[in-house]
Amino acid sequence: MASTHQKIWWSVFLTLLLSNCQHEVDGAPQVPCYFIFGDSLSDNGNNNLLVTKAKANFKPYGIDFPLGPTGRFTNGRTIVDFISELLGFHGFIPSFVTATGKDVLQGVNYASGAAGIRDETGQHLGDRITLTRQLINYQLTVAQIAILLGGAAAAADQLSKCVFTVGIGSNDYINNYFLPNLYPTSKEFTPEQYATALIAQYSLQLKTLHEI
Repeated sequence: MASTHQKIWWSVFLTLLLSNCQHEVDGAPQVPCYFIFGDSLSDNGNNNLLVTKAKANFKPYGIDFPLGPTGRFTNGRTIVDFISELLGFHGFIPSFVTATGKDVLQGVNYASGAAGIRDETGQHLGDRITLTRQLINYQLTVAQIAILLGGAAAAADQLSKCVFTVGIGSNDYINNYFLPNLYPTSKEFTPEQYATALIAQYSLQLKTLHEI
C-alpha cells in the first residue's frame, strides 16, 4: 500500500512539474538552484572516493548514462536527474565532492549510498555520508554561496527560491533494523517504536535544514 501511494505521489509530482516546464530549449531554469539530500536513490558520485562497499562507479552501472559509470546506483539517470531536467537545468546537478566555484549556485547533490537518518545505519558497509553529515556539508555550501553573492542576506534570498529534495530512510530498515546480528535497534524498539523514533529524528533534521 505504501509503495502504491509513493508511486502515485511521484506521478502527481512529476506531472505537475512537467506541466510547468519551460519548453524553450535555451530558456532559464524555473528555479535558480536545486539541492538534493538522500541515499543511493539519489547519489551521483559522493561515495566514489569513500572506503565503502556502497559504490557504483563501475559497470554495469551507468551503461545507459551518457557519461558512463559515475557513481549513480542505476543503469541510467536517477529520479533527481529527471527532476533537474524538468526544472530546466542544462546539465546535471553536481555532487558535493565535485562541485567547485560558482557550480554551487545552481545547487548541489549531497546524497550518499547506504546513508540513513540514524548515524550508525549502513556502517557495516563502510563509510557513508549520513544525513547529519549531509546537513553539515550543506552549511559549508551556504557559506560558500554567501561569499560568492556578497553576504548572508543575498545568499538567504537566493536559497529561498530553490527547490530541495530529501529522500532517505529505507537504509534505516534494510541496513539497520532488519540486521539484528549487526545492529541492536530491533531489540531496543518494536516496529512501531522504531518508526516513531525515526520520524522524530527526521523531523529534527528537516527543521535543521530549514534553519540553516
